[in-house]
Amino acid sequence: MRHELKIDDRTLSYLDFGGPGRPLLALHGGMSEAAAFTGLAAALGDGWRVIAPDQRGHGSSDRAADHHRAGYVADAVALLDHLGLDGPLPLLGYSLGGLNAYHLAAAHPERVSALIGVDATVEIHLPAGPNWFDFLAGLTYTAPTREELLAAAGPAAAPFVADGLRPLADGSGWRLPYHPQDMLDSIRACEGDHWDTWLASTCPALLVHGTRSQALTQDVADAMTARRPGTAYAPLDGDHFVPFTDPEGFHEAVGKFLATL
Repeated sequence: MRHELKIDDRTLSYLDFGGPGRPLLALHGGMSEAAAFTGLAAALGDGWRVIAPDQRGHGSSDRAADHHRAGYVADAVALLDHLGLDGPLPLLGYSLGGLNAYHLAAAHPERVSALIGVDATVEIHLPAGPNWFDFLAGLTYTAPTREELLAAAGPAAAPFVADGLRPLADGSGWRLPYHPQDMLDSIRACEGDHWDTWLASTCPALLVHGTRSQALTQDVADAMTARRPGTAYAPLDGDHFVPFTDPEGFHEAVGKFLATL
């Protein structure tokens, strides 16, 4: 079910898939939302209660002025406090969510019993020239109708935003599931070397890796696993989007790791 809480007059929306199982906090990737974990919640069954926020600026959550790690981490902690989940629990994050997850584990080790990073790297260096995310600058955020908004997105981007389009609160039209400028700011705020943060936590961890990923190269994945004690490695044949192109493999890898806890 979808719920929300207020953080400094800003709404944070989240999905609580419910069930009698142990809680698992799941953080989606950039330009995505909590619903991306619907399949994982179903695959894990009654053993786990998946809780997934629409992270700031994504999905049904309000926009925020800042997209650096501290803000994302503070939102996740506020959600855990809101739910009364004071003890440590497993934490999963994909891509942007994975970066946020291991920053949360480093800043609040008492809140995290295990860490699952899904194709989340520790070395983010954006090239100076054209980037794959430049298309964001050309996206239209709102339009009077859903059809006009999809048409404005163009044939290349439309399939990736279609499922997340939302009506505006005042009923005047439709919007994307994120503001393009927010996503550009969020991507740029990820840039840097995050090795110290990755190595700062000591809980059991799993790194799920799409072995043909351009975001997490094989040499970095190998080093992340070797340098951090207690880190298991689950390679999947796919690119950065392997949780969606190979959902069965992704669900199986996560389920096997959670069964060891």
